[in-house]
Amino acid sequence: MGNYRKLWFTLIGVLIVTFSLLGYYGAEVYRTAPPIPAKIATAGGEVLFTHDSILDGQTAWQSVGGMQLGSIWGHGAYQAPDWTADWLHRELLNWLEVAAERAHGKPFADLDAAAQAVLRDRMKTEYRTNTYHPETGVATVSTTRADAIAMTALYYDQLFSDAPALHTTREHFAMKENTLPSPERRAQMTGFFFWTAWAAATERPGTTATYTNNWPHEPLIGNKPTAENMVWSVMSVVVMMAGVGFLVWGWSFLRKHDEVEPVPPQHDPLSRVPLTPSQRGLGKYLFLIVALFSFQVLVGGFTAHYTVEGQQFYGINVSQWLPYSLVRTWHIQSALFWIATGFLAAGLFLAPLINGGKDPAYQKLGVDILFWALVVVVVGSFTGNYLAIAQIMPPEWNFWLGHQGYEYVDLGRLWQIGKFTGIVFWLVLMLRGIVPALRTPGGDKNLLALLTASVVAIGLFYGAGFFYGERTHLSVMEYWRWWVVHLWVEGFFEVFATTALAFIFSTLGLVSVRMATTASLASASLFMLGGVPGTFHHLYFAGTTTPVMAVGAAFSALEVVPLVVLGHEAWEHWRLQHRTPWMARLRWPLMCFVAVAFWNMLGAGVFGFMINPPIALYYVQGLNTTPVHAHAALFGVYGFLALGFTLLVLRYIRPQLVFSERLMKTGFWWLNAGLVLMIATSLFPIALFQFHASVSEGLWYARGEEFMQQPFIQTLRWVRTFGDVVFIVGALAMAWQVVSGVFGSRAPAAMAGAYLAESRR
Repeated sequence: MGNYRKLWFTLIGVLIVTFSLLGYYGAEVYRTAPPIPAKIATAGGEVLFTHDSILDGQTAWQSVGGMQLGSIWGHGAYQAPDWTADWLHRELLNWLEVAAERAHGKPFADLDAAAQAVLRDRMKTEYRTNTYHPETGVATVSTTRADAIAMTALYYDQLFSDAPALHTTREHFAMKENTLPSPERRAQMTGFFFWTAWAAATERPGTTATYTNNWPHEPLIGNKPTAENMVWSVMSVVVMMAGVGFLVWGWSFLRKHDEVEPVPPQHDPLSRVPLTPSQRGLGKYLFLIVALFSFQVLVGGFTAHYTVEGQQFYGINVSQWLPYSLVRTWHIQSALFWIATGFLAAGLFLAPLINGGKDPAYQKLGVDILFWALVVVVVGSFTGNYLAIAQIMPPEWNFWLGHQGYEYVDLGRLWQIGKFTGIVFWLVLMLRGIVPALRTPGGDKNLLALLTASVVAIGLFYGAGFFYGERTHLSVMEYWRWWVVHLWVEGFFEVFATTALAFIFSTLGLVSVRMATTASLASASLFMLGGVPGTFHHLYFAGTTTPVMAVGAAFSALEVVPLVVLGHEAWEHWRLQHRTPWMARLRWPLMCFVAVAFWNMLGAGVFGFMINPPIALYYVQGLNTTPVHAHAALFGVYGFLALGFTLLVLRYIRPQLVFSERLMKTGFWWLNAGLVLMIATSLFPIALFQFHASVSEGLWYARGEEFMQQPFIQTLRWVRTFGDVVFIVGALAMAWQVVSGVFGSRAPAAMAGAYLAESRR
């Protein structure tokens, strides 16, 4: 550890404390998850649903795309309703109608105000009262509620079939006709929807809040923010402000102001290291990256168009072959594939450099095997997604080969195993280059040790996705799913990116090893401090208790803290291109890293904290505020980072290449402009209108057909087309630059000749 002992001990201490919190309160998730009753029955003994039928309904929901078609407990897609909030509201309205007919012999709307108030009070008491008996495993409902459940189930049975009466509704929800052909599976799915609504309406024993902490907002039964929600929302803001304040003090007083910048070498050090066979073989990785990137962008525009035409693409009915739930699955999965491949390619490029400029034995073979394994997983998982959502695949195969139904981990379990195996194989390829360097005596190995730790974490932590199965309780599944989506991606990938860039810049001689190591260790501690227990901020309303909310709110607020100084990081990256003439050839990778810093601040910081406090997320979970954050953070941060790595690797494995200024300016600036336009002119304005609707009426209304089909909302959705087109142009320009570089397109002779002459000096 040497001179970095305090920084290492700080990082180790942070990891011990934060993972202890994540593990301890993870056990709390298991202990306090909403029960799935053995039976849902009337007092007279009529059984409506059973434990097994509810889980069968969960698997039926997974088979149609799960979270890619509407959402459950606020997690999923935003076009169709949130099925929990929608079911709950419809069942409540049906209860009032049934009760009014039984008590007064006329519709609820025809009753006077006093009679309506009495029925509403009865309904609130009935729904919030917990009738589940742990000893018998039975939850009882009144005959009035049983009739209301049957009426609600009939609506969903028709909605997921091809019933003509709901054809227009299916169009508005971007659902294909006969989404779930089997009547038996539709009946099972209604049981699952009912159970999620039951958990959202039933008070947890010993409390006055429901199992989902009173989410969603539903005035009919008094679902409103809890006192704990308000307290920890305020505390999250306080913690965030305190964290920023301490960071500024530390930045001012603890960092070395007198650190002398190294004199950059006269020539690019990396260009003088002969390319190894494994590095030359990375061209196909770069092609795969931009191929998947282009596919993701084009299918993203296709997906967005479904929000205005539902089942058609400019008048052509394509939903029966390429429904919304399928193309949204492909859109998200292709993003994860190409971004992850960008990180893998960067690591494989660095491995021989770390190993003294030479490949370990059979490294090229390993690189080739890994590439084709990635291709098999991509093609296999996409095919499985199609066969599952088309209801061609047998139900018992769906989870393993088709569609898991969970956003960001949609690929079938077999393909998930293949992906994990590939990542572990990448880890082995990396360690074969890193371990010999670590064993070599002499030199400062601290930065390399941190890079190694991040590589190991990336290789292993994706395996958290195997801790749940097809019929795992939804709350438990959400805990482990966010280990992958939040902790693996937003935590360890962030540390790897920071450390890899520091390693590259120090190797280039642009920053000192000491400065790079110190900054990387400090950044890793900051990222992990908020990022690890901050995973819980996704679980406020997923059937968890107040301690989970408290830990998630307090620590996730700290995730914003390191993002405050990213303006300085952007400036540091920007000025590197002016340190020495040969850095001009790395201008566009550096510009991508500048964009990463900007979007990290805005997308992850501002838009992330916008939906982070419990009181904010209570009203906006499942609204368009989430894709505002997701687009700005996922593409703005990790997308630009992967593109920056791609351009950096391309620059060195094709030494003769000179980037086209026209292509790169178009690619870089149009991507940024398109992202700004789609957020500022469509996603964010819609989110604000939905926010108001959610606060004033309830989530069911903000996500409902009546609200979302209003002319001004539809106009805002059409306006997004402009931003999408700009973004697509930028993506295709960036992709063409990479493709032309990989496959040998040459720069103008004079520029290439000048470069070759300099490289021979």
